[in-house]
Amino acid sequence: MFRGASAVNLDAKGRLAMPARYRDRLLESCGGQMIATIALEERCLWIYPLPAWEAVEQQLRNAPNMHPAVKRLSRLLIGNANEIELDGNGRFVVPPLLREHAGLDKKVMLVGQLSKFELWSEEAWQATTAAYMEEEQGVGELPAELHTLSL
Repeated sequence: MFRGASAVNLDAKGRLAMPARYRDRLLESCGGQMIATIALEERCLWIYPLPAWEAVEQQLRNAPNMHPAVKRLSRLLIGNANEIELDGNGRFVVPPLLREHAGLDKKVMLVGQLSKFELWSEEAWQATTAAYMEEEQGVGELPAELHTLSL
Protein backbone atom coordinates (compact mmCIF):
# COMPACT_ATOMS: atom_id res chain seq x y z
CA MET A 1 0.00 0.00 0.00
CA PHE A 2 1.39 3.37 -1.02
CA ARG A 3 0.53 6.60 0.76
CA GLY A 4 1.91 10.09 1.15
CA ALA A 5 3.36 12.69 -1.18
CA SER A 6 7.07 13.03 -1.93
CA ALA A 7 8.75 15.96 -3.65
CA VAL A 8 11.33 14.56 -6.08
CA ASN A 9 13.36 15.85 -9.01
CA LEU A 10 13.54 14.63 -12.57
CA ASP A 11 17.04 14.78 -14.00
CA ALA A 12 17.87 15.95 -17.54
CA LYS A 13 17.35 12.40 -18.87
CA GLY A 14 13.88 12.10 -17.33
CA ARG A 15 15.03 9.85 -14.49
CA LEU A 16 13.35 9.93 -11.12
CA ALA A 17 14.67 8.40 -7.91
CA MET A 18 11.96 6.33 -6.22
CA PRO A 19 11.78 7.41 -2.56
CA ALA A 20 13.61 4.91 -0.37
CA ARG A 21 10.49 4.10 1.68
CA TYR A 22 8.92 2.43 -1.39
CA ARG A 23 11.94 0.76 -2.99
CA ASP A 24 12.11 -2.47 -0.98
CA ARG A 25 8.38 -3.02 -1.29
CA LEU A 26 8.54 -2.55 -5.06
CA LEU A 27 11.54 -4.85 -5.41
CA GLU A 28 9.78 -7.55 -3.35
CA SER A 29 6.37 -7.28 -4.99
CA CYS A 30 7.33 -6.81 -8.63
CA GLY A 31 11.10 -6.90 -8.99
CA GLY A 32 10.99 -3.16 -9.69
CA GLN A 33 8.83 -3.74 -12.80
CA MET A 34 6.12 -1.09 -13.17
CA ILE A 35 3.78 0.39 -15.75
CA ALA A 36 3.29 4.13 -16.30
CA THR A 37 0.27 5.49 -18.15
CA ILE A 38 -1.79 8.66 -18.33
CA ALA A 39 -4.39 9.43 -15.69
CA LEU A 40 -7.94 9.66 -16.93
CA GLU A 41 -9.17 12.91 -15.40
CA GLU A 42 -6.12 15.01 -14.54
CA ARG A 43 -2.83 15.92 -16.18
CA CYS A 44 -0.77 13.49 -14.20
CA LEU A 45 0.51 9.94 -14.64
CA TRP A 46 -0.48 6.71 -12.96
CA ILE A 47 2.33 4.34 -12.04
CA TYR A 48 1.39 0.78 -11.15
CA PRO A 49 3.52 -2.06 -9.80
CA LEU A 50 3.26 -4.77 -12.45
CA PRO A 51 0.88 -7.10 -10.50
CA ALA A 52 -1.57 -4.23 -9.86
CA TRP A 53 -1.41 -3.26 -13.54
CA GLU A 54 -2.04 -6.84 -14.63
CA ALA A 55 -5.27 -6.77 -12.59
CA VAL A 56 -6.35 -3.62 -14.49
CA GLU A 57 -5.54 -5.33 -17.81
CA GLN A 58 -7.57 -8.39 -16.79
CA GLN A 59 -10.57 -6.22 -15.98
CA LEU A 60 -10.32 -4.56 -19.39
CA ARG A 61 -9.84 -7.93 -21.08
CA ASN A 62 -13.07 -9.16 -19.47
CA ALA A 63 -15.05 -6.04 -20.40
CA PRO A 64 -17.12 -5.86 -23.62
CA ASN A 65 -14.51 -4.50 -26.03
CA MET A 66 -17.04 -3.13 -28.51
CA HIS A 67 -18.65 -0.85 -25.91
CA PRO A 68 -17.61 2.75 -26.72
CA ALA A 69 -16.64 3.59 -23.12
CA VAL A 70 -14.54 0.41 -22.83
CA LYS A 71 -12.80 1.18 -26.13
CA ARG A 72 -12.03 4.71 -24.96
CA LEU A 73 -10.73 3.52 -21.60
CA SER A 74 -8.60 0.81 -23.19
CA ARG A 75 -7.14 3.15 -25.80
CA LEU A 76 -6.22 5.73 -23.17
CA LEU A 77 -4.84 3.38 -20.53
CA ILE A 78 -3.37 0.53 -22.58
CA GLY A 79 -2.42 2.69 -25.55
CA ASN A 80 -0.35 4.99 -23.33
CA ALA A 81 1.09 2.30 -21.07
CA ASN A 82 4.88 2.09 -20.86
CA GLU A 83 6.96 -0.49 -19.05
CA ILE A 84 9.38 1.09 -16.59
CA GLU A 85 11.88 -0.51 -14.24
CA LEU A 86 13.85 0.53 -11.19
CA ASP A 87 17.57 0.52 -11.94
CA GLY A 88 20.32 -0.45 -9.48
CA ASN A 89 20.16 3.03 -7.96
CA GLY A 90 16.38 2.93 -7.42
CA ARG A 91 15.64 5.24 -10.35
CA PHE A 92 13.35 4.89 -13.34
CA VAL A 93 12.95 6.81 -16.57
CA VAL A 94 9.66 8.57 -17.24
CA PRO A 95 9.07 8.22 -21.01
CA PRO A 96 9.19 11.53 -22.93
CA LEU A 97 5.60 11.40 -24.26
CA LEU A 98 4.27 10.78 -20.76
CA ARG A 99 6.41 13.61 -19.34
CA GLU A 100 4.99 15.90 -22.00
CA HIS A 101 1.40 14.82 -21.37
CA ALA A 102 1.65 15.54 -17.64
CA GLY A 103 3.72 18.70 -18.06
CA LEU A 104 6.56 17.25 -15.98
CA ASP A 105 9.70 19.28 -15.63
CA LYS A 106 12.36 19.20 -12.92
CA LYS A 107 10.16 19.40 -9.80
CA VAL A 108 7.54 16.67 -9.47
CA MET A 109 5.38 15.07 -6.79
CA LEU A 110 5.04 11.32 -6.39
CA VAL A 111 1.78 10.65 -4.57
CA GLY A 112 0.87 7.27 -3.10
CA GLN A 113 -2.68 6.18 -3.95
CA LEU A 114 -2.96 2.77 -2.26
CA SER A 115 -2.15 0.31 -5.07
CA LYS A 116 -0.56 2.85 -7.45
CA PHE A 117 1.23 6.19 -7.56
CA GLU A 118 0.31 9.44 -9.22
CA LEU A 119 3.11 11.55 -10.69
CA TRP A 120 2.34 15.27 -10.91
CA SER A 121 4.23 18.41 -11.77
CA GLU A 122 4.80 20.14 -8.45
CA GLU A 123 2.88 23.19 -9.64
CA ALA A 124 -0.16 21.16 -10.79
CA TRP A 125 -0.19 19.15 -7.53
CA GLN A 126 -0.16 22.33 -5.44
CA ALA A 127 -2.90 23.93 -7.53
CA THR A 128 -5.09 20.81 -7.39
CA THR A 129 -4.63 20.44 -3.63
CA ALA A 130 -5.47 24.12 -3.10
CA ALA A 131 -8.59 23.79 -5.26
CA TYR A 132 -9.76 20.76 -3.24
CA MET A 133 -9.25 22.66 0.01
CA GLU A 134 -11.34 25.59 -1.26
CA GLU A 135 -14.31 23.47 -2.37
CA GLU A 136 -17.47 23.76 -0.33
CA GLN A 137 -18.15 20.83 1.97
CA GLY A 138 -21.34 19.78 0.11
CA VAL A 139 -19.57 19.46 -3.24
CA GLY A 140 -18.92 15.91 -4.31
CA GLU A 141 -20.79 13.97 -1.64
CA LEU A 142 -19.08 10.77 -0.58
CA PRO A 143 -20.49 7.48 -1.84
CA ALA A 144 -22.52 5.50 0.70
CA GLU A 145 -19.62 3.05 1.16
CA LEU A 146 -17.57 5.85 2.76
CA HIS A 147 -20.21 7.36 5.05
CA THR A 148 -18.74 5.48 8.00
CA LEU A 149 -15.18 6.68 7.27
CA SER A 150 -13.55 7.75 10.51
CA LEU A 151 -11.74 11.03 10.01
